[in-house]
Amino acid sequence: MKQSFVYLLLFVIGVTVALSGIVPEVLLNKNIATWVLYTLLFLVGIQIGAGKNLFTALKRFGWKVLMIPLATTVGTFAGVALLSLIIPGRSLTDCLSVGAGFAYYSLSSILITEFRGAELGTVALLANIMREFSVLILAPWMVKHFGKLGPISAGGATTMDTTLPVITKYAGPEFVVIALFHGMIIDFTVPLWVSLFLSL
Repeated sequence: MKQSFVYLLLFVIGVTVALSGIVPEVLLNKNIATWVLYTLLFLVGIQIGAGKNLFTALKRFGWKVLMIPLATTVGTFAGVALLSLIIPGRSLTDCLSVGAGFAYYSLSSILITEFRGAELGTVALLANIMREFSVLILAPWMVKHFGKLGPISAGGATTMDTTLPVITKYAGPEFVVIALFHGMIIDFTVPLWVSLFLSL
């Protein structure tokens, strides 16, 4: 949670500095955001490739474990599609691109800002931070009412890092490998889904 607050604080500082007009001209170059995006995608690839837990989970639980990230994806898109009906001024694809961040706000918000502008990028950042916070704060309630897979599915891409401690605490240590596997798969799909919806 502390790391998320740091990200949010840096974002607010960035906005404040930009509004004050003291940003160096070199930082306003759009190529910087593009290269930051390329770097993030490269690091995601390394993280996924180096993750041995991916194969450990498959060996231990079999291919049924793939149903968890699939359920997360289908549930997220179904929920976002319903919400898009009551959000004025935003298309279904805009809403789906935000939902496709799966709480991976750093990558998804940069992608969306690059292709759809800062307004939707900011919405993506805040929506995905809120998704992570909801798991950090509501994990015990989720386990009680939706079962031990509840906070894993709600956590999206964060189940391999920031939300893993609360998932371990409330769902139990036997769900650690599942949470890691789930996070890796969702993490991998974020740039694919976001890019797809932005291209529609």
